[in-house]
Amino acid sequence: MNWMMKLYSMKNSLLIILASVLFIACKDNKKEVVESRVEALPYYSEATFTPKWFSANSDSLKNFHTIPSFKLVDQEGDTITNETFTNKIYVTDFFFTTCPGICLKMTKSMHVLQEAFQNDNEIKLLSHSVTPDIDSASVLKKYATERGINSSQWHLVTGDRSEIYNLGRKSYFVEEDLGFNKSDDEFLHTENFILVDKNRHIRGIYNGLNKTAMQQLIADIKTLKKE
Repeated sequence: MNWMMKLYSMKNSLLIILASVLFIACKDNKKEVVESRVEALPYYSEATFTPKWFSANSDSLKNFHTIPSFKLVDQEGDTITNETFTNKIYVTDFFFTTCPGICLKMTKSMHVLQEAFQNDNEIKLLSHSVTPDIDSASVLKKYATERGINSSQWHLVTGDRSEIYNLGRKSYFVEEDLGFNKSDDEFLHTENFILVDKNRHIRGIYNGLNKTAMQQLIADIKTLKKE
């Protein structure tokens, strides 16, 4: 009888240890959000994404690269321009609704950002369709509804193809870090997310397929909010 009691006691002890290990592991998993690598984020002005460092009120920023004016239409049929993002920080990417590959993973990554900042009106998301001839506002609306996209925070936009492609390649440099240039008629396809501050400056580029990169992006957005 004595040996049965000891066996029972050992079994309980092992269960307690296992539960403790699992609790610590789960706790650690919730600490995925890393801190920004720097106290202030750099600025970017061209396709090599060479970081430039300025204070927020530096005169050098007066003529520094900014995202130019644009006019597009979102899933609600609303006109989306630079003014939509006045006093907002936003993350942008390029996708298309019929994409069977990386776009679905990118959408999931954008969802991570939507959830992280769902109660923060200062943070917006902007996804451009690279097949605007197919992705009308109604098609984008269906895509948004099926994927739980909050239209007040996350704009899926369509419009003139040349405008969207110029924005992607010449303004956000979203594809150029690949190390080669494409002609205007070639398809724009990239997993990169771009972080833009309230003054339309580019402040970061991130791999939208990488979970760690998304956690870094969340941390960098929080750093940018402090400026």
